[in-house]
Amino acid sequence: MRDHPVVPRVVDHGTRRRRAAYRRALWTAAELAVTVGLVLLLLVVHQLWWTNRQAKETAQRQVEALEKEWANTPDAPDPATALPAPGAADTDGDPGGGPDPRRPLAAPDRSTSPHSPQAYAVLTIPRLHLRVPVAEGVGRTDVLDKGYVGHYPRTAQPGRPGNFALAGHRNTHGEPFRYLNRLRHGDEVRVETRTAVYTYVVDRTLPQTSPGDGGVLRAVPRSAARPSYGYDEPGHYLTLTTCTPEYTSTYRLVVWGKLRSVRLR
Repeated sequence: MRDHPVVPRVVDHGTRRRRAAYRRALWTAAELAVTVGLVLLLLVVHQLWWTNRQAKETAQRQVEALEKEWANTPDAPDPATALPAPGAADTDGDPGGGPDPRRPLAAPDRSTSPHSPQAYAVLTIPRLHLRVPVAEGVGRTDVLDKGYVGHYPRTAQPGRPGNFALAGHRNTHGEPFRYLNRLRHGDEVRVETRTAVYTYVVDRTLPQTSPGDGGVLRAVPRSAARPSYGYDEPGHYLTLTTCTPEYTSTYRLVVWGKLRSVRLR
């Protein structure tokens, strides 16, 4: 038999290298995708769990600190209000239309006005099982991100004629106003200071308005974007604001209340 000549096998090293490079690229892309996914997951956990836990603990400690301070120094000046002006009656237990809006319930102590971001009151909403500190100002870092509720500067103080307006996070950082949409007409909202407890009653809700709707913060609140929502007469109002829908800051949800009673400590 005649031996057939051996034909040498031709190996395309360029093709192999390209395939190896392609596999490495796919592996690198997969590792990068997993890493990015883990980072995003950690960010979500941080925002939705850790910031809530941290802020709620901070807010709870501040409430306890205020209560302890008030108990130990009951006669100290109140940063929100001083004692009621002479002749101003305690309206506790009066289920009627509330106090006379033309007469202050308490004379302001201008020398002890709250300074931003000082926490000086406690907000309690029984329906929401909520009890959080109220601080002066609505800055994110020094007030809202601590789980506090912030008082809008240049709006009235608790119990005073006009509009006592507050803001709070709906999601993350303690989310004190997470379920603000669950408030109903007649629900109680209490504001405690060193010298008094002010009880407001939920009256109206503005489900959605623009973030720039400053009308809801006026002394006689009325929405500038949706004028059918609001009031026409002076009174003692409470305004609670937060973002809506949840996990966005596109619009604002507004809940209004009226002062029903004042109980001196």
